[in-house]
Amino acid sequence: MKIQNVKNELDGVLYAIESRDFIDNDPISIPKRFIKKQDIEISAFFAAILAWGQRKTIIKNTNKLMDWMGEEPHRFIMDHSYADLKVFESFVHRTFNSTDCLYFIEVLKRLFSKEDSLENYFVGDSVKSRLINFNHQFFDFDFAPKRTKKHIANPSKNSSAKRLNMFLRWMVRKDEIDFGIWESIKPAELRCPLDVHVQRAAFHFGLLSRKQQDWKAVDELSDSLILLDHLDPVKYDLALFKWSESRDMK
Repeated sequence: MKIQNVKNELDGVLYAIESRDFIDNDPISIPKRFIKKQDIEISAFFAAILAWGQRKTIIKNTNKLMDWMGEEPHRFIMDHSYADLKVFESFVHRTFNSTDCLYFIEVLKRLFSKEDSLENYFVGDSVKSRLINFNHQFFDFDFAPKRTKKHIANPSKNSSAKRLNMFLRWMVRKDEIDFGIWESIKPAELRCPLDVHVQRAAFHFGLLSRKQQDWKAVDELSDSLILLDHLDPVKYDLALFKWSESRDMK
């Protein structure tokens, strides 16, 4: 399929997406409740990290965390007491459990004690290097549980880092859906979140040939999307997802 034809069809899918309906049924609905930058970052970070499985369950479990944090995630992260953490000992979302959750809370407190934004921990000359550096900083503590490391992707090990790429999309792009509250990363630099839906659509449109869901596939797809829009290629993430999802509904 010619690139211009692909662009036209995916632009049509984007145009048809009702932003409010999409948000209401997507994990991004959780950070959309907040105004304070740090609340947005923390709630979005948890929503992205838990974003595998059924969306209703992802939203339900992330909302549970926000409820336990008193709907003030930044204040809770910085000011919680030991007793406040007791309820988190029961948390489970698929393979993400209380050990992981409590480690995340402690590390986020340490990170926000030094910097006022998670943006300052995603540093590097490419998205890949930014994610690698974030991974190293997130686990640069002698009390880091080995089991928790699987929940923060590391592209140096060829992980597709789908959830972190989605988190970056939320923080960097700015439209009716994404927040655009980070400025050190340009939308053109973003890499496309790769899941089963996006992969299937990318195969259909000839944007991806690699069958493995790994960083090499992320690079191949993202470079193809640059041909559709060199300033904002990852906007087509949603178009690919919705195109594939619509096929499941038929």
